[in-house]
Amino acid sequence: MKRATLATLAAATTLALPAATAADTVDIGLLLPFSGVYASLGNEIEAGFALGLATYGNELGVEIILHREDTEVTPAVGLARTRKLILQDDVDAIVGIVSSGVLGAVRDLVDGAGVPLIVANAGNDEATGEACSPWITRVSFSNGQVNRPMGRWMAEQGIETVYTLAPDYAAGRQMIEGFAGAFTEAGGTILGSDFTPFQQTQDFGPYIAQAQASGADALFVFYAGGEAISFVNQYASFGAGDDLPLYGSGFLTSQLYVDAQGPSAEGVITALHYVPTIDNPENAAFVAAFRDATGRTPSEYAVQGYDAARALVEALETGARDRETLGAALRQVSFDGPRGALAIDPATNNVVQPIYVYETVTGEGGMTQIVLAQLPAEADPVNGCAMPSMPTN
Repeated sequence: MKRATLATLAAATTLALPAATAADTVDIGLLLPFSGVYASLGNEIEAGFALGLATYGNELGVEIILHREDTEVTPAVGLARTRKLILQDDVDAIVGIVSSGVLGAVRDLVDGAGVPLIVANAGNDEATGEACSPWITRVSFSNGQVNRPMGRWMAEQGIETVYTLAPDYAAGRQMIEGFAGAFTEAGGTILGSDFTPFQQTQDFGPYIAQAQASGADALFVFYAGGEAISFVNQYASFGAGDDLPLYGSGFLTSQLYVDAQGPSAEGVITALHYVPTIDNPENAAFVAAFRDATGRTPSEYAVQGYDAARALVEALETGARDRETLGAALRQVSFDGPRGALAIDPATNNVVQPIYVYETVTGEGGMTQIVLAQLPAEADPVNGCAMPSMPTN
C-alpha cells in the first residue's frame, strides 16, 4: 500500500503542509470500507476527514503521512489490515472503522500493541463499555447514546405506548434497548417489539401490520442504509402514518440517502447526534466547505470523519508525536464543532455530545430537516468499563 499524503487522499481537498522535520512527521492509518456494502459510508468519512485536516491542520507544521486500507466490512480482513498498519507501516495512530464487527475483531490487537484508535463510526456499546481500552477513543456515537434521549423526549411529548422494530443483529438490539429502557423509565410502555432478519427482509408489510394491530401510539424503529430506504418507502405506501406515526433513530432518514426516500420520509421524526441544519457557526462553515469540496450536503458520517481529523489535530497541537503521547492527548480532547460542544469522557473514552430531534420535510432542494429539540449532552454509563491507566515509559 503506497504512502499517501493528504494531498492525494481525496480529490475534494488539498492540504499544503508546511515543511516539517523528521520529528514532526506522523504516520496515520485510515482504516475504512472502500468496497462492499458500506463503501459509501467509508467514502463519506474519508471526505470529512480530508476536509478536517485541511481546515485545522494547515498551520500545524506536521507532515501527516496516510496509509489507506480497506476493511471490506469483514472482521478477518479488517484484522489483517490493522496488523499491517501496526507491524509493517508502523503507524502512530489509526482512524476509522465503520463496522462494529470489525471493531470487535481489532480491539485486542490495538490494545495489546498500544496503538491509539480513533473510532469514526462503529457504535457497539461494548467498545466503550466492558471492552473499553485506554487506546480506543470514539468520536462518533454509541448505540445506546443516540437513542436513550429520544425515549425520554417521546414520553415527555405525551406518547404513552410504542411498538418497536429493528434488524436482528447487535446494533439493532442495542439501539432498541437504549430507547426502550429510557422510554419505560420515563413512564411509557412498550406494547410489542420485533426484530427482522438482517439484510434479508424484503417485505416489511407484515411487521408494519402487526405494529398497527398493537394499538400503540407510535412506532419507533432503527434501520440504516438500504433497509432504511425500503422500510420508509413501504411504511408510506402502506398508509401506516395515518394512525401510527413513525419515529426512529436518525440513521433511518440519514442525509446520505434521504433523497432516495423522497416524500415517503415526509413527517418522520428521528433523533441523532448530527443533521446538516443544526444552527451554529461551526456547522454553517462545515456545510459550506463540504458542499464546495464535494458538491453534496454532509451526513453524520462526514461530520464523524471531520471531527476525527480535528481530534487528531488537537492532540498533535499538544506536542504529541508518538503512540503513547497521542493516546494520552486524545482522551483530553474537547472542542465546539458542527455538532455543538464535544468532549471525551475519560471514564469510557466515548464522546459526550448533544442529541438532536428533527423532522424530515420537503425543502426547495429536496428533503431537509427541521430541528425540533436539542437534547442535553450526557456521558454514557460505564457499562462495565473499568478503564485501566495508560502505561507510561
